Amino acid sequence: KDLLQSDGLKVEYVHDSAIEARNLGFPILTGHTFESTAWMMAQAIHLETVASLTADVILVDRPVPDALGYLLAALKVTGRQIHPVRMERLLRICEAWVGEYDLVFVTELDRSIPIGPGRDDNEEFRIEAGEAVARILVSLAPGHSVLRSDGVNDALALAKATVDRYQIGA
Repeated sequence: KDLLQSDGLKVEYVHDSAIEARNLGFPILTGHTFESTAWMMAQAIHLETVASLTADVILVDRPVPDALGYLLAALKVTGRQIHPVRMERLLRICEAWVGEYDLVFVTELDRSIPIGPGRDDNEEFRIEAGEAVARILVSLAPGHSVLRSDGVNDALALAKATVDRYQIGA
């Protein structure tokens, strides 16, 4: 964020809304449902579009496809299912919205880094969520970049180059 702001750009950060969802009563993580996933997608779109009113660059912690990936992981880990028509609706939202992102990163899970304090410690879900999000992005955002735990500087350079490319084209 600081790197982009140092170029005089107005940068907004769209946060992860999972805690807000939980506080409202939606199940999250392994408890994800159609409704909680739809809410998280809608909330991400809401926050991203509001940020667009004032920002030159919007950094999104958990973009729309992440919510679907977390649902897929929850369903797999718990053995639950949702109706295929409802799943298709969520997929269509992802397909429609992912084109709004100019640069997409998917985090490569480093299993040697422990889960932080106060976080869900379900390692099976953690792994499956990472894999599910990655599968969605392979399908919907094939030009995405992989962000490794040791690749922050490379990611920043790519983000800066992307912003510079759009500024030149503007």
